[in-house]
Amino acid sequence: MARAAGFAPPTAGLPLLGRDLFPDRNAGLETDLTAFLGAPSVQIECSGTAAFIVALRTLADRAPDRDEVVVPAYTCPLVAQAVAACGLKLKLADLGPDSLDMAPQALDGLCGARTLAVVPTHLGGRVSDIRPALAAAHRVGAWVIEDAAQALGARLGAASVGLLGDIGFYSLAVGKGLSIYEGGVLTARDAPLRRALQDTSRRLIPDSRTMEARRIAELIGYALLYRPGALRWSYGAPLRQALARGDWSAAAGDDFPDRIPLHRPGRWRKKVGAMALKRLPEFLAAAEAQASSRLETLAQISGVDVVRDSAPGARGVWPILMLRLPDQATRDAVLAQGWDKGLGLSPPFLRALPDYRRYASVVPACAPDALPNARSWAGRLLAISNSSWLGDAEFARVCEMLRRAI
Repeated sequence: MARAAGFAPPTAGLPLLGRDLFPDRNAGLETDLTAFLGAPSVQIECSGTAAFIVALRTLADRAPDRDEVVVPAYTCPLVAQAVAACGLKLKLADLGPDSLDMAPQALDGLCGARTLAVVPTHLGGRVSDIRPALAAAHRVGAWVIEDAAQALGARLGAASVGLLGDIGFYSLAVGKGLSIYEGGVLTARDAPLRRALQDTSRRLIPDSRTMEARRIAELIGYALLYRPGALRWSYGAPLRQALARGDWSAAAGDDFPDRIPLHRPGRWRKKVGAMALKRLPEFLAAAEAQASSRLETLAQISGVDVVRDSAPGARGVWPILMLRLPDQATRDAVLAQGWDKGLGLSPPFLRALPDYRRYASVVPACAPDALPNARSWAGRLLAISNSSWLGDAEFARVCEMLRRAI
């Protein structure tokens, strides 16, 4: 990857080029993504969250006597919001002590006759070992929905991540490896289930010219502003404002609207995505090479635990580099020193799901001593952007911050 100093974004997203905005007439995102993933077929939704909602609604129609959805206790709050929007009940699984995967014993204790789905997550592009989730879900007749929102392009052996469970979904949101500003991808292994997902989408998702016009304007703005110089104010200014008022949750991007927008993405945005997709394999390869070099440096810092893929034989993607630090005080000290400096630092998510007061209405309360591993991960996890716009000098500054804090 080329080195370019500037204000680094929190994740390494694929920038749009001017020519992407004038796509070929025959460009087709569904067709091209189907080939890229090696999937039987895909459908495009307006967001990863919308894709998840379509999946949940489809399964709920198939099994109306089941209403529980098992998710990691440390994941994106949008997952909890989507479950609540479908009128389903959230069940929180603790993580493993040394893995971002849901602990097998936690899954066994949570899955039963009312379980509709188990949702393993490939957080930050790291490939989760979903075999325990598959075993626990299928043992009780439930489905597995793979949350590959942050892992488009990751693979496990010859198979694409997201195709290993019964249903998989990906995000095409801002800053992802492939973005149409807001978008999602949904697929399933079973042909009747794929048809059911399409039927649910047609029934559930409305057309909205107003919303699509807004997304078109936002996508054009993204193409113009997702650049090192512009990010200093388009991303950096809101970040600095949130930190100045002590609102770390807003700074982390964890404050989501109560209402989840649902509408059909338009043809032009999908064609733009198809144009950008042509560059994605090269982009992912360059990000992997940069990550390999920088992870080696980070692993040599005493007290830094580099987070890698959990699944044997996996080849994840690298929008961020994730580190587990010795304790929350150390992690927070690094953030306080460098979060607003354009050095690509952030927490992947600031808290475990039960610890957001904002989401108390959609997340079940739990005792302070419950979910100890998820809460430990939430307090100790630090992300470093793997964007090429985080130059070598800036990365060296981050490493020095880590050494001093630890």
